[in-house]
Amino acid sequence: MPTPRIGGGAILVALVSFGVLIPDTGNHNLWLLLPSLMPVFLAGLAEDLGFNVSPRDRLLAAAISSLLAILLFKLWIPRTDIPLIGAILMFAPFAMAITIFGGAGICNAFNLVDGVNGLSGLIAVVVAASLAAIAAQNGLFEVSAWCAVVMGALLGFLVFNFPLGKIFLGDAGAYGIGHVLAWLAFLILNFVPDLTPWALLLIFFWPIADTMLAIFRRRIAGRPADQPDRLHFHQLVMRALEISVLGRNARHISNPMTTVILAPMFTAPAIAGVLFWNKPAMAALLLVFFATLFVATYQFGARITAALRPQSGHRFNFHLAHHKRLSHRKDL
Repeated sequence: MPTPRIGGGAILVALVSFGVLIPDTGNHNLWLLLPSLMPVFLAGLAEDLGFNVSPRDRLLAAAISSLLAILLFKLWIPRTDIPLIGAILMFAPFAMAITIFGGAGICNAFNLVDGVNGLSGLIAVVVAASLAAIAAQNGLFEVSAWCAVVMGALLGFLVFNFPLGKIFLGDAGAYGIGHVLAWLAFLILNFVPDLTPWALLLIFFWPIADTMLAIFRRRIAGRPADQPDRLHFHQLVMRALEISVLGRNARHISNPMTTVILAPMFTAPAIAGVLFWNKPAMAALLLVFFATLFVATYQFGARITAALRPQSGHRFNFHLAHHKRLSHRKDL
C-alpha cells in the first residue's frame, strides 16, 4: 500500500490553527504568510494527488508565491553584504527579482533533500530554531513565535515520518515549508539591520548546497538541471551504508540511519549562522569552509562507495560527468 504523502496538509492545518492566534504585537502582519503560501502549496498538493504537475510548473508556483509575498508585505531582500550586488539592490525591480529567485530556490531545495525519512523535516526544524534564536535576540518575539509554530508542526509530523516513514512530507509540504522559512528569513533580514545575509546562507546551507551540487553535476553531464537523479548526498550515504555495512535488503535501516549520520553536518552550519549572525566577515569565511568541506566529503564518499560497489557484483559509477539516471522518486 503506498505511503500517504499528505504530511504537508497536516502542517498547513497546524500553521493556520496556531499561527493566527499569535498576537501581532509588532504590526508585522505575519499571518500574510498563509495567503502567500497558497500557490506553491496547491501546486505541490496537486502533484501529490497524482495530477502530474511538472517541476517547471511547481517552480513557477513557488515564484508566484514569493511575488505574492512581496506584494502583501511590501518587502524584499534589502542587502547581500556584497558591494556590487548590494548597490544593484537599490533598484527595486532587481531586488524583487532576486527575492523571487531566492524564495523559489529555497522551496525547490527543501523538495530536493526530501529523499529519506526525517531529513527534510529535521533540516526545517533546525532552520526554524535558528531563525527563532536570531529573532529572539533582537526582540522579534512574534517572529520567534511563528518559528515555534513551524517547529511544533514539523515535530508532530516527524513522529510519524521518522524513523518508520508512515507518512511523507510530499511536494506540498516540502515546497510549502521552504516558502514559509524563506520568507521568515527575508522578513528578519528586513527587521534586523545588523543581520548579515551570510548568516542566513549558513542556516539554509544544506538544502542550498545539495541543490547547487545537483545543478552542477547535471550540467557537466550534459543533462537538464531539472532531470532527477539518485546522486544526492543523502542517497550516497544510504548506498554506502548498504554496500559496506547493512546489505541490500536493509533499506528500512539505512534510510533513517542516513538522517542520523547527516544530522551533525546540516546542524553545524546553522549553529555557526546563529553565533555569527551580525559578523559578515566571519560568517562568509565559515560559509566557504563548509562549502569546501561539503564538496570534499561528497567526492571522497563517492570514490569510496564506487570502490566498494564491485564487491557486491553490481555496477556502480559516481563519476559526475557520466552518471546514469537512476530515479528513485521525483525530487525536483
